[in-house]
Amino acid sequence: DITQRALATLEKADYVACEDTRQTLKLLTRYQLKKKLVSHYAYNEELSSRKILSLLEEGAAVALVSDSGTPCLSDPGTQIVRLARENGHQVVPIPGPSALTALLSVSGYGAKGTLFEGFLSPKKGRRKKRLRELLESGFGFVLYESPFRIVALLTDLADLAPERKLVIGREMTKLHEEFFQGNAKELLTGLQEKPTIKGEFSVFVANG
Repeated sequence: DITQRALATLEKADYVACEDTRQTLKLLTRYQLKKKLVSHYAYNEELSSRKILSLLEEGAAVALVSDSGTPCLSDPGTQIVRLARENGHQVVPIPGPSALTALLSVSGYGAKGTLFEGFLSPKKGRRKKRLRELLESGFGFVLYESPFRIVALLTDLADLAPERKLVIGREMTKLHEEFFQGNAKELLTGLQEKPTIKGEFSVFVANG
């Protein structure tokens, strides 16, 4: 999904900062846009943020995009946004796809009193410790998870909170979008019956 405003912003930008230049090039090519790209991902974020800041200091307009979803929400971008603001540059949000709001809008539970956690630690001990804290918080919460760790996450939830209601979105706003609901054990069984597990997952855990 992409809005007319997002396309207009990309068209006006002198540079586009992006996670994966190959993915962003596909997007730009689709809309016949030719732009200079700046690689900006988790492992080079500090260095690339300084490069982007220098471009802003020279008067360039820079658009920041992520491979999917919204920059800064479990995606790179926080450092350059902070640096830009601290140095007097205007930062303007452009509404677009967001797994967080998309999932909450179809969860049937609303968003009031909901916590956003994003990705938990891949280490089992840390993951379960944080899950316990979230489950005891008195709020519903949203997690993001990869196809490689979704089974481990649901296994932990089935152990810690077997009766909690969950709503899961997979590949939201994309071609193979799916939604599932039930408790962790039910959803775990359904996933394990699939020959392969693909796509990015967003998990809403209801309160109580």
